Amino acid sequence: MPLVYYALQQVINALSIGSLYALMAVGLAMVFGILRLINFAHGDMMMIAAYIAAFALGAKLPLPVAVVIMLGGTVAVGMLTERVAYRPLRGAPDVALLLSSFGVGQVLQNGTLLVTRLMQKPILIAFPAPEVLSGAVALGPLTVSRLNIVSLSAGVVLLVGLTLFVTRTTLGLSMRASAEDLVAARLVGIKINRVVTSAFQIAAALAAVAGLLFAVQAGQINPYMGFTPVLKAFIAAVIGGFGSIAGAVLGGFVLGALEVLLTALPGLGDLLPPGPVADFFKTFLPSSLTSYRDAFVFVALILMLLLRPNGILGKDERET
Repeated sequence: MPLVYYALQQVINALSIGSLYALMAVGLAMVFGILRLINFAHGDMMMIAAYIAAFALGAKLPLPVAVVIMLGGTVAVGMLTERVAYRPLRGAPDVALLLSSFGVGQVLQNGTLLVTRLMQKPILIAFPAPEVLSGAVALGPLTVSRLNIVSLSAGVVLLVGLTLFVTRTTLGLSMRASAEDLVAARLVGIKINRVVTSAFQIAAALAAVAGLLFAVQAGQINPYMGFTPVLKAFIAAVIGGFGSIAGAVLGGFVLGALEVLLTALPGLGDLLPPGPVADFFKTFLPSSLTSYRDAFVFVALILMLLLRPNGILGKDERET
C-alpha cells in the first residue's frame, strides 16, 4: 500500500476509535461534573448493554428493536443504581461515592454472572453481530470496516446532539449550572434530583451505544468486559480535562489517535523505500512493539499530566 493511502487508513481508524472512546468518556465526565463522582461502574453499564443486545439479537429481533430494548434496559439500570446507591450518599465524602461505584460494579458483574449460570450459558458468549456492522466497504484503495463507519457516524451524531442539548435546552443549562456549583443551583430553584437523574440517564444511554459497538469489535462478551472500556474512558477524560464534556470528547480522539499512531509506526518501516529511514523504523520500532501499546499510552499520559495536570481543557484551580 502506498504511504499516502496507509496514512489515510490510519486517520480513518483513529477517528472511528476516537469517537468510541469519546462516547465512553462523556458519560464519565457528565456524572463527575455534577456529583464529583468517578463512576467506575460505567464500564459495567456498557457490559449490561452488551448482554441485553446479545440476548435481543440472539432472539432474532430486528436491530432497531434490539437497540431500543438495549437503550431502555440500560437506562433503567442506570436510574436504579443512581436512586439506590448514589442518591443516599449525596453530600458524603467523595471516597464514599467512589467506593459505592466499585460496589455497584461488583453487583452488576456478579448479577450478570448469576443470570448466565441460571440460563446455563457459558461465561464467554459470542456476540451475534448484525450484518450492518459486519464486513468492510472499499473506498477506492482504502478498506473501511462497516463498524468503523457506524462508530464514527454514531459518535458524531450523538456528540453533536449532546452539545446542542446542554447549550440550547433548559435541562441542559441546568446541568451546566449544577456542574459549576451544586449548592448555588439548588438555591436558585433548580431541581437537583431531576438534573442528576437526567445525567445518569444520558450517561447510561451513551454507555449502551458504546457497549454495543465495543461488543461487536471484540466479538464476544463476558461479565468482566467493562474494565478495559472504563479504563480507556477514564484516560480519555483525564487527558481532556476531567469534568469537561468538551475535554472528554477531545481526550477520546487524542487517545484514539495515540493508540493508532503507536500501532501504525512500527509497521512503517516495511512501507518506506529501502534506506536509512526505513532501517531506523525497523530497528527501533519493530512490529513486536505493538503488543506494548497500552504501556506506551500510560507513559504518554504520565508525561502529559506532568506538563498539564488538569488536562488539555481543564481549568486551573487556585485558592482565593
